[in-house]
Amino acid sequence: MATRSANRSNSSRSTTRSSGSTRSSGNEQSAFRWGSTGAIAGAALGGAALAIAANMGRKFLSQAFMGGRGNWAESLAQEHEAVLMIFDKMLATDRTQTTQRKMLLMKLGYALDKHAYAEEHVVYPCLRESNDESVAALLETEHGEVKTYLHRLANMPKDSPEWLGLVAELREDLKRG
Repeated sequence: MATRSANRSNSSRSTTRSSGSTRSSGNEQSAFRWGSTGAIAGAALGGAALAIAANMGRKFLSQAFMGGRGNWAESLAQEHEAVLMIFDKMLATDRTQTTQRKMLLMKLGYALDKHAYAEEHVVYPCLRESNDESVAALLETEHGEVKTYLHRLANMPKDSPEWLGLVAELREDLKRG
């Protein structure tokens, strides 16, 4: 026995209109029906929009706090001290603390990137405007060397006997600079 809704759906496919044309056979899809592809695309777009908004918010907050401190030179000096404290924590680890070493290296990388970004966008342009191009070039070279150290540390086994030596070497290079 057919149900009422089944009769309606079957009859709507086969009935003719007063104009003589037949309705869609049900195999054609509307331009507005995307199915699971539309849901996936919508979720991806929503996720991308959320990620962009979160990144912009993070940047705004970090720059607001950084700018709120006042003097840029003072802010950079405080960041330098914070980086040295991360080094001290790294140097206090032993070979068995590989997870802690990975986390501290990640934290160090973030702190150095933030510090380098501030220098590259505030200090270096000021140096170039005052015709100290050679000093700016030297500092940029030093930033490249730091990135090389970080790459070596990231790719070296965290329980390697050489790991702490390389951390100490990087710390001393940064302290001199």
